[in-house]
Amino acid sequence: MTRILTAGLLLAMSSAAFAGSFAGTSAGASSAGTSASSGSTSGDDKIVRHARSDAASFVASDGRIRGARLEAALRHLRERDPAARRRSDMALARAILAQ
Repeated sequence: MTRILTAGLLLAMSSAAFAGSFAGTSAGASSAGTSASSGSTSGDDKIVRHARSDAASFVASDGRIRGARLEAALRHLRERDPAARRRSDMALARAILAQ
């Protein structure tokens, strides 16, 4: 399991350039929806932040391991941001890890 997580983290770091342009304020969530909190940790940010370990497992397993928190974060991001709707689950998971 440690080997899988390490591989996932390495993949995430290598995709930081890609995810950096997408991550924004909340891994791709629309700035209009999240900037109103002006730096405070909102429930929206928590959904994405709590999905990090699930995202690491998903990336490391090449999409075979899908946790409930990752599923919730993917749904949340796609509800908030039209650009996220066009991204694959893997791209969003990598963006979550790059935060």
